[in-house]
Amino acid sequence: MRLLFTLILCLTLGSSLYSQSNARIKELEERRSTLQRQIAESEKLLQTTSRDVKSQLRTLETLTGQIEERRRYIRTLTSDMESIDKELVIIRRQIGTLEKELSDKKKKYETSVQYLHRNKTVEEKLMFILSAQTLAQSYRRLRYVREYATYQRLQGEDIQKKQQQMLAKKQELEQARRSKEALLQERSVEQTILERQEKEKRTLLTDLQKKQKGLQQEIRQRRSQADQLNGEIDRLVAEEIEKARKRAQEEALREKKATAEATKPEINTPVPVKPEPIRSMTLTKADRELSGTFAGNRGRLPAPITGAYIIVSKYGQYTAPGLKNVKLDNKGIDIQGQAGASARAIFDGEVTAVFQLNGLVNVLVRHGNYISVYCNLASTTVKQGDKVKTRQEIGPVFANPADGNRTILHFQLRRETEKLNPELWIER
Repeated sequence: MRLLFTLILCLTLGSSLYSQSNARIKELEERRSTLQRQIAESEKLLQTTSRDVKSQLRTLETLTGQIEERRRYIRTLTSDMESIDKELVIIRRQIGTLEKELSDKKKKYETSVQYLHRNKTVEEKLMFILSAQTLAQSYRRLRYVREYATYQRLQGEDIQKKQQQMLAKKQELEQARRSKEALLQERSVEQTILERQEKEKRTLLTDLQKKQKGLQQEIRQRRSQADQLNGEIDRLVAEEIEKARKRAQEEALREKKATAEATKPEINTPVPVKPEPIRSMTLTKADRELSGTFAGNRGRLPAPITGAYIIVSKYGQYTAPGLKNVKLDNKGIDIQGQAGASARAIFDGEVTAVFQLNGLVNVLVRHGNYISVYCNLASTTVKQGDKVKTRQEIGPVFANPADGNRTILHFQLRRETEKLNPELWIER
């Protein structure tokens, strides 16, 4: 019985290791396939139309975003090759273990065959059984002869299965080698494309540097429009925070009155209810629960735009790479999508504001004490007070016909008045 249990355990572990290794390589291939599709789709967004400063600056932003996507993909390829190298080490170690086990089993099988060859006749087996001194000893010898025959048969079967496992592992090793070779080749191709794009970016930067006056004027105009938009967002966020604070205060007062009613004395003596200080109550119970759920999804929230996209302007203050005295300050991120793309809610919430600025629509959605902001929409399918679900489309992003239908969603994320970097919250 112990021999049979050991045999089953070996087979189970071998099968488990084989499936784990295959699953890991398959997982890496699926991840690379997804990134490949994203890059292929995002390349369609890259197009230079006119040679004016405004168009060139936007093309530079798109090209920079595309380069960053490709660098990320090359890093993924390198990481996947390192993972496959680890898988190769594991597979080789497993093959070595299987070879040792197979060798041991062959030696044991050879010993058992030699023993049976020396005692191969029926008469010899009968003499072994009948020469016992007691009936119980005869029974034990009979059972031993039967179990030994079964043991020999199981050993033969086990050797065959070990040989099959060896063959499967060697095939898996060959597959891993081919995967690594394909990755090396693919990384070489991607590196060549990256170098071409970086050369194109250097050429574009050189042209823009010659147009510093027009460039600074474009930056000033952008900053003015951004200040106007951010000012309105700040005002609406402050209003929403105040509304939430009042709702929380009212809820606290209701709970306090209910507690007082439940515990008041039999005599009808009025019990004074002292309200909580306003500053200590900012969220209702429902809002606190929603905030906790939202925070728990940091790094896993869906992109706020449908279809392929590139982040063309990052969060925070930074100097435009390659351009002198061009400082940018973004309170969110700018996402370029395909013409026809729609903004979509990144989480369950409530629409707290819809406003227009410079002919474009902007939407604020509250998720507890978090607020997501979607700007530059052509129109919207929601209104103030509407409940929205995760990934629900809230309106088409404006595609500028004067700029080759360039489609840019400006997206912000706040925790009350604190501005957050959306890239840290969105799954990529």
